[in-house]
Amino acid sequence: MRIYMKFRQTNTPTQASAKAGFSPSSGYRFEHDPCLPSQKQVKRDRRRPDPLAAIWDSEIVPILQAAPGLRPIAIFEEMGRRHPELDFGVRRTLERRVRAWRALNGGDRDVIFRQEAVPGQLGLSDFTDMGDLGVVVAGERLDHRLYHFRLAFSGWEHAHVVLGGESFVALAEGLQNALWGLGRAPREHRTDSLSAAFRNLDRHAQEDLTRRYEDLCAHYGMMPTRNNRGIAHENGTIESAHGHLKKAIEDALLLRGTRRFDDLDAYRRFVDEVVGRRNRRNSKRLDIERPSLLALPAHRTGDYEEKLLTVTSRSGFTLRKVFYTVPSRLIGHRLRVRLFDDRLECFLGSTQLMTLRRGRPQANGKHGHVVDYRHVIHALQRKPMALLHLVYRDQLFPRRAFARAFEALLAKLTERQACRNMVGLLASISTDRN
Repeated sequence: MRIYMKFRQTNTPTQASAKAGFSPSSGYRFEHDPCLPSQKQVKRDRRRPDPLAAIWDSEIVPILQAAPGLRPIAIFEEMGRRHPELDFGVRRTLERRVRAWRALNGGDRDVIFRQEAVPGQLGLSDFTDMGDLGVVVAGERLDHRLYHFRLAFSGWEHAHVVLGGESFVALAEGLQNALWGLGRAPREHRTDSLSAAFRNLDRHAQEDLTRRYEDLCAHYGMMPTRNNRGIAHENGTIESAHGHLKKAIEDALLLRGTRRFDDLDAYRRFVDEVVGRRNRRNSKRLDIERPSLLALPAHRTGDYEEKLLTVTSRSGFTLRKVFYTVPSRLIGHRLRVRLFDDRLECFLGSTQLMTLRRGRPQANGKHGHVVDYRHVIHALQRKPMALLHLVYRDQLFPRRAFARAFEALLAKLTERQACRNMVGLLASISTDRN
């Protein structure tokens, strides 16, 4: 009041009220009655009638008592159906009244207990979606995630670009890259239950995945832990860091001036540079934490899944709803295939034959195809008409320009001539590359 009266000497009631920290209506009320509320004998009544007086005790409170978790908007809509004359502007009044009622009469709520980070104790892993950044790699928009690792005490972090889902393979590869980049390991490793990796798995598969995760942590001497399903704040040390990291990458993309990268390795180097700059800020805390971290074992453990697959007469094999071609000389042989997040390594016995790009099923659930035309071009030369209705014809062409050329040939020539010419073209560039 003293502040208001001081400013009132040179300002209007509205200006003086704002400078004193209360509403203009209070200022005009003081103009008519300068007594402080504490000096008044009679308490000031409501200036407007209570719009909920007729229904609060008789209808709204019983609803709150019967269903404590009901949202205020649901209560408002129910009251609107019962009392069509209820004004829409009453909604905010109802929300404030419900909030005050719950503060006085509601049940106990969950409590978040802030934890003190211990040096060397805890490292956390999680995945975050990066598709909204609009990154373009080799001319195509990259739909990807980041595997994100962070030490709770020092804040040192590592990020790894993941092309698939939240699988054990992606976790194992990203975690081991983080530990070997750090040069040490924490005593405890926490995840968010790998919900995406466990989804749609039978009981035996879930138990196998749990065992593999425990074996991975045991290899580095870490105790594996998981936060409770659906309780995100238990993993808050890394959940909150997701937003900061994504914003840092977004800022770096804006400063770079383009979101296009020549290849995946260039984009991964870009992410590593952003993370490296963030880690330099935490170097002093990392120096404090490093002596408390565990030494690494002599070697890495497996960060892949291994499958035994037979090469069929189609000169390929199917894995996870994706068909991969291999040289036809391998038809009938059993290959040992190591499945990584972004690639497949194929072995015949102990001899590594090749590395294939990992494919993904189509969004509609149909099989995907990873095809190298050089694996089958010799057979197509003998049967060129097979190209016309080939299941993976579009994936067979090394570039989109070949598909357009084939469409142009079909428009001008007969189907047989078009297929023969296109197969001849593919055979000629295959010879040049070899």
